[in-house]
Amino acid sequence: MLGIKRSDLPLDNDAHSRFLPWLIAFMVFLAVLAIGGILVLNATAARWDQGVGGTLTVQIAATEDPARDQNNLQEVLNVIAAASGIERYVIIEEEHMMTLLEPWLGSSANVNDLPLPKLIDVGLADEAQFDLKDFTRTLQARVPDATVDDHRIWLQRLVNLIRTVEFIAMAILVFIALATMGTVIFTTRTGLSIHKEAIEVLHLIGAQDSYIAGQFAARAMMLGLKGGLIGMALGLPALYLVGSLAESLEEAALPDLSFGPIEWAIFAIIPLCVAGLAMTTARSTVLRSLARML
Repeated sequence: MLGIKRSDLPLDNDAHSRFLPWLIAFMVFLAVLAIGGILVLNATAARWDQGVGGTLTVQIAATEDPARDQNNLQEVLNVIAAASGIERYVIIEEEHMMTLLEPWLGSSANVNDLPLPKLIDVGLADEAQFDLKDFTRTLQARVPDATVDDHRIWLQRLVNLIRTVEFIAMAILVFIALATMGTVIFTTRTGLSIHKEAIEVLHLIGAQDSYIAGQFAARAMMLGLKGGLIGMALGLPALYLVGSLAESLEEAALPDLSFGPIEWAIFAIIPLCVAGLAMTTARSTVLRSLARML
């Protein structure tokens, strides 16, 4: 099968090897979840960075004088129009603000009953060219009731949090790989102890260490591939379930959790990578052990 030569060692009859695919499957299941989480976090950070990174919100506190409120609004618009590095600015309608507040205030809330501030959504054409401190100083000098909310500040904190979680997920992948290698090493050494006499016979008839190591490596590769496929079969439905539950959330909060061809290709090579890791680990373990045994 798959070009593997006939084995001179009865490795298929080893009882301990029957548990190896299931242990590897558990590791692959965790790896699939970790990789899926990393991909989702990357997509989330990219979407928020694109949608919020180059924007500001100017807020003008409401007063008891409508004429003063209108004058403050016009002054702020004049400052925004004169500032460099600004591409667009839009006054957020009160109806839209009430829609955003409806989950907390209910549908019966009236605009006239609330001292809603004036909000202006400002889009930056060139963030490097825009001087936030100078803009804020000029704005508040002319309209003390106005404040500027720079989304880049909290966005950077959010991105730092996402990168930290990604680093933890990558560390988990490293630990999964180490645990898989440890499992293969233990299983391989156990097999060497069980078949020590048969290995000595093979040496007497001229078999090289690389030949014996190749048989253990081929067996570990098949078990690793089997475990990888089982882990994939368990992990992908779990990711699909999480994505289905996420669809019920606010669409603006999360990106599209469906995976594209590149993501599916990453998932597809996981069993192959696990099989290669198991094969390499088993081969090196046998070669080192035989060098000490014989």
